[in-house]
Amino acid sequence: MSDRARNRPRGRTSRRTPSRATSSEAASSPAGPSSSVSSRAASSPAAGARVPGALAQLSVVLRTPARAAEPLLARAPRTWQRVLPFVVVGLFTLTLLPVTIAVLTNVYKAGGGWSGALGVAQTVPLLLAVTRPMRAWAMVLVADTLGAVLLIQAEDVAGRAWPWTPMVIIGYLALMACLGLRESIRTLVGVWLATGAVGALLAFFEPPGAMNTAALLFVLSGVVLALTGALRGLGDAQQRIAEQKSISEAERSRRTLLEERARIARELHDVVAHHMSVITVQADSAPYRLPGMPEPVQEEFAAIAASARESLGEMRRLLTVLRGDGANSADGERAPQPGIDRLQQLVEATVRAGQPVELSLAAGAAGAAPPAVGLSAYRIVQEALANVVRHAPGAPASVSVTVDADEVLVLVVNGPARDAVVALESSGTGHGLVGMRERVRLTGGTLDTGPLPDGGFRVAARLPLDQPTEDAS
Repeated sequence: MSDRARNRPRGRTSRRTPSRATSSEAASSPAGPSSSVSSRAASSPAAGARVPGALAQLSVVLRTPARAAEPLLARAPRTWQRVLPFVVVGLFTLTLLPVTIAVLTNVYKAGGGWSGALGVAQTVPLLLAVTRPMRAWAMVLVADTLGAVLLIQAEDVAGRAWPWTPMVIIGYLALMACLGLRESIRTLVGVWLATGAVGALLAFFEPPGAMNTAALLFVLSGVVLALTGALRGLGDAQQRIAEQKSISEAERSRRTLLEERARIARELHDVVAHHMSVITVQADSAPYRLPGMPEPVQEEFAAIAASARESLGEMRRLLTVLRGDGANSADGERAPQPGIDRLQQLVEATVRAGQPVELSLAAGAAGAAPPAVGLSAYRIVQEALANVVRHAPGAPASVSVTVDADEVLVLVVNGPARDAVVALESSGTGHGLVGMRERVRLTGGTLDTGPLPDGGFRVAARLPLDQPTEDAS
């Protein structure tokens, strides 16, 4: 490791660089909670990732449901996608209108006036399919039914499609596609049944020799409604999944933060309880250690001891709430909390696991740091080394702990992972990074994490020796 990499974080900085996944699971404590955050490479698109094409984007847009007052594809990301339904429906209507009039006039031998009126009534309402599909369906169904009634008296209806002409079937199916992409399943079923009911009713007035197409339209419209309704249902399901995923991510982040704060509170209890116990013992034993003490002074010491015992009781009751019932408390939580003096053992355990680590520990660092600061320094090193084992196995790492008059500097740097070794984990739940930040925040210090130019990673924490004057919670 270069001197430049060692000395870079010694200057204060408030910049937060994107960090690779860390883990709150201790390298030497398998019972601890395990977590990590996604790596920097996973948070950005891959260099060779293919950008979805226009057709792929359009298929996604078709699966995106629109609100009742919105046009079809109103939520498309591109302008041409939002305009596309209007263009398609407009061209379809302009093509279908003259063809309908020509078929009614030349094939069915209907009057020219009636043919023009029916052609307009059966095709122009399709323009509303993009924005008001239900209104367009009602107008088209009425116009198609009226056209079927008028064609009963046409000159050349024998042997022709009736009650629905080929042009009617084509326009109706296009309208069904627009309905299927917009309306609910209950509405689509109602439209389909109404189509079948009108066709069945008109069958009683079928002219002699006509080819009945009521069943054909009933079946085809049901197929189109089923396909487009399923496409919309898929979009609804994907949207609900995305919403639930967003809610789950927010809840997981909140739960992670609360879990780390609860763990820190439990560890802080062990540190404070020790000092409170010492105060209680000293206050109770003062009259025996200092004979001849005046009565008011003895009463004062007794009051101090009583207050200390009461405080210890309150802390134990709060700790019971944080830990749950006593049966679920881990035995390891009753052990003394580690500090800077335990870093040597932590590094040795990591080396025995196959991870090369060097430790540089300043003389007197363990005694100079208060218990809370020492515990935070230990946990930060523990998180960083566990992260190296998971995401850069085999990479050389170094741990440096220095102390000056005001603060403790904890620096963990690792090089790039070996090419032949695959990382054990590539993503996690984020407990590690949250835990580091909470511990640094508890002591009023600063945390700087980020990648190095050579592919390694750096974790630098400055922990003041003086307790913060503001409430860190």
